Amino acid sequence: MKTKRKVEVVVISDVHLGTYGCHAKQLLTYLNSISPKKLILNGDIIDIWQFKKRYFPKSHLRVIKKIMDMAANGVEIIYITGNHDEMLRKFSDTTIGNISIVDKIVLELDGKKAWFFHGDIFDVSIQNAKWLAKLGGYGYDLLIRLNSFVNWCLDKIGKDKYSLSKKIKNSVKGAVKYINDFEKVATDLAIENGYDFVICGHIHQPKMQIVKNKHGKTTYLNSGDWIENFTALEYQFKRWKIYNYNNDKLRAFYADEDIKDMEIKDLIAAITIVEQKKKKKKSD
Repeated sequence: MKTKRKVEVVVISDVHLGTYGCHAKQLLTYLNSISPKKLILNGDIIDIWQFKKRYFPKSHLRVIKKIMDMAANGVEIIYITGNHDEMLRKFSDTTIGNISIVDKIVLELDGKKAWFFHGDIFDVSIQNAKWLAKLGGYGYDLLIRLNSFVNWCLDKIGKDKYSLSKKIKNSVKGAVKYINDFEKVATDLAIENGYDFVICGHIHQPKMQIVKNKHGKTTYLNSGDWIENFTALEYQFKRWKIYNYNNDKLRAFYADEDIKDMEIKDLIAAITIVEQKKKKKKSD
């Protein structure tokens, strides 16, 4: 049985269970590898907007069951509502066992204030024209399905995978401006309210950055998504990191970042030296 990594706080968002773009198997592998004290589901976990009875694979159900099992085993589950699961907002401030449903939350982490919310509140298209936002959601889902086929073809001919939606986001000026505006509004509000950390989802862009203005500073964090980036946020040893499934699947969260750069032989040598010193002290 593999040892699970202990993590104080884990944040995942934008899983979109019930859609073709969701990578539930990878998320389940990740959840099975960790033992968190708190698991914060920061919106758009179940995609109620695009829910179809004919499409909800077993792997998607297993993710829900895994979260329920974690709650039953003492993990505190905080479900923050997003726009794709906004129907749950009618149950905001409800707590059942270890599971609570909220629209936003402020937690104190080692004496610092962390402000968690999904982020759709900043999205004018969602607030004023939900039908347009939903249409965009369907278009995104179609793009992801097309991208899956393209990547299948690329894999067959030995080429690297390609993200159509990332290319569009990074090349369209309007998309880049929207992301920049989103981050600025979030950080300005966090600084104004004295929050040390502001943690969002929604825009599917994993990021960690210290932001300063004339009124102060804050750390902006975005958990990304499990459609394209396969990312989460982890808080341990009084600091945050972005977990990336593709890069960090076999890596531990180290207290000392320098340890990551050590080779196995160096680690063994270091342990051997410590053991030799212990033996010498005993003989003396």
